[in-house]
Parts: sequence; C-alpha cells; structure tokens
Amino acid sequence: MSTATIPTQIADPINARILSISEDKIRGFQRDPFGEIARQSGVDLPTVLERIAAMLRAGTIRRVRQTLMATNLARGSLVAWQVPEEKLQSAFDWMFKEDPFSGHVVIRSTDAGISKTKYRLWTTLKVPQGYSMAKHCEFLCRQTGAILYKLMPAKRLFALGVGHVRRRGMEPGSKSDELADVIDTKIVELNDLEWRVLTELKREFTPDEIKSNCWEPRAEASGVALDEFYRIAEDLNKRGVIGRFSTFLEHVKTLKTGEQVTKYNALFHWAVPEGREIEAGREVGRFHIMTHAYWREGGPEFGNVNVMGVAHGTDKQLVLAHKKAIDEHLEQVGIPVSYTNVFWGGRSEIKPSEISPAAYEEFCRKYNLEPKPMRE
Repeated sequence: MSTATIPTQIADPINARILSISEDKIRGFQRDPFGEIARQSGVDLPTVLERIAAMLRAGTIRRVRQTLMATNLARGSLVAWQVPEEKLQSAFDWMFKEDPFSGHVVIRSTDAGISKTKYRLWTTLKVPQGYSMAKHCEFLCRQTGAILYKLMPAKRLFALGVGHVRRRGMEPGSKSDELADVIDTKIVELNDLEWRVLTELKREFTPDEIKSNCWEPRAEASGVALDEFYRIAEDLNKRGVIGRFSTFLEHVKTLKTGEQVTKYNALFHWAVPEGREIEAGREVGRFHIMTHAYWREGGPEFGNVNVMGVAHGTDKQLVLAHKKAIDEHLEQVGIPVSYTNVFWGGRSEIKPSEISPAAYEEFCRKYNLEPKPMRE
C-alpha cells in the first residue's frame, strides 16, 4: 500500500484498535513498545508500524514518545495566572513558544459567575531539581505582563492516562471496581549517566524512527551499549520515574482528516474535608472518564478546592453528566463536598515540559539570568 493510500483517520477501524491501546495502555518501559501495541491491539506489527508512522506524518498523531513521571523528576505545579485581558493571547503565545518548562497552556472559563474567572490562563510548570518555581513564575510575569499567579502543586496523583479514543461513547458513571492507586510525588535524584539515558528515552520519535528496534539508535546517541541502556531504563522504571509509551492525539484542533478527537476539556474542582483528600481522590480517580486526578490545594482563591481532575468529550452535556455521576458517587460514599466547579478549556496547546537541569541552565544563559539566584 502506498503512503498516500494508508488510512490516517482515527475512525478507521484498524487505527481505532491501535490507538485504543497506544494512547495510554503501554505502561512503563518496554524493550519493544510497538510490538507490545501489536500484541494488545491484535493488529500485526508491520501494520502497527505503518499506521502509526502514517498518522504521525499526517498530523493525526501529534507526537510519539516515552513519557516520564515528571512529578518525580522535577518540582511541578498547576499554575493559574491573572493576566490583563488585552495581554491574554500574547501571554499564552509566550508561555507556549518561549518557555520550555511550561507544558499545558490553556485559556479557561467557567459557567459560574464567580471571581475565579479572573484567572483565565492556566499552565502546567516543571522546574528542574534545585530551582525555584516561584522565581520562575516571577520571571514569566515580567515577560508576559501577568500580574498574579497561583501555584497548585500536586500532593498525590490518582489518575494519569489520556486514551481519548477508548473513552469515546463511554457511559456516565463507568468506573473501576477498585479504588484508584495513590501515586506519590517524591523527587528521585539521578546521576549524569541516568540523565543522559533519560534524555534519549523521552525524545520524540520521528516517522522514520517508528521501527521495532526503536531503542538501538537512542542507546548509541546516549553513548552506552544497548544492554546497558536497557538496564538503566528498567532500573528507572522500577524507581517510578517512567510513565507510559504513548501516541498523543490532538485534543481539540480539527485534524486534516476533518475529525475532532475531543471538543470539551473540563477541569473539575471539588473541596472535601481536610484529611479526606486521598480518600476522595481515589474515588474520583476510579471513574474511567478521568484522564487526570490529583490532590491539589487551590486555597481561598478557588473555594479551598483540594481534589481536581480532567475529563474530555465531544458533547458538553455528556461531560457534565460524567461530572454529575462522580458528584453523586461522592455523596453516596459519604464524602461531603463544600464547593465544586467546572473550568472549561478554550484555546490550548500542549507540549512536554523540559525537566533537565542542563536545559534550565541554558535557559538562564539565554535570558541573562544567573542560575544560582533562581535557586531556592
């Protein structure tokens, strides 16, 4: 089959089978990740390689990479920004295009007529070990004209997996029989060799790199033998710093195929009694619609919210029906909620946050910042 005739639509039955696995089902480090996608999807390996490469070239898949548990490698936070309306779009552009440490960049709004809407710009931030998130945010304020920011680092994680294709058509209330696992955010320190291997592990794959022996060139680039590369990667996996091997779809933008993976990106907020954050987070995280669920402290600016989560969908009322099912479940299991809200995503861009200390020092040199004053 010529490249021009390879189907690249997410609705294609074979592509849908592949994507339902490749988005978020390949956990940890795999020596043969594409072979594992083939095994779990039931699609033969040559077809898996051909379709993923074709979808990546077509832009249906926006990136293919080994993800990391970045919360265990760099200090991170969700950040809500107060930006004058006339500077909102330019601030969005700067953080997405110029700051490699800002990942998700989203303009959000809420249906509720409350003061929280003054925080329109939301980002995720990772600052490498040894550096200050607050000082980095102060630098971003100077660059963008933001006048206020709120750091909300994750204290625990309860859900972390995208899987838009397999969530399409999911019934509200669909949940696991088991409570969600609790993922700690304790920082793991790495040596220079481990950082070298990790840098190659996390680098995005080009279409020409979609091959069954995908790690051999990465081992060579990191300057170690393949067996040593595997040993270090598997040790990092055991230490909890490797996430999933994933094909990422465009969340909201219309694809060249005319398809739209999702239309609504909803950030759910719940305030539960102090001391019950983990209990509530495990209940929220068991719902299959949740791509992310965290314990984050929003403070009085956000109704003292302490449990947050993200869900996506193509129908707003269906997304709200999923939220209603979670609300009702929390009530049924006896977890009171004193405040809840939904923040809807509008304009959004997503890129992996850089976490390398060497990259941060280079950033400081670029903007004439002394690395040491940026430290805590």
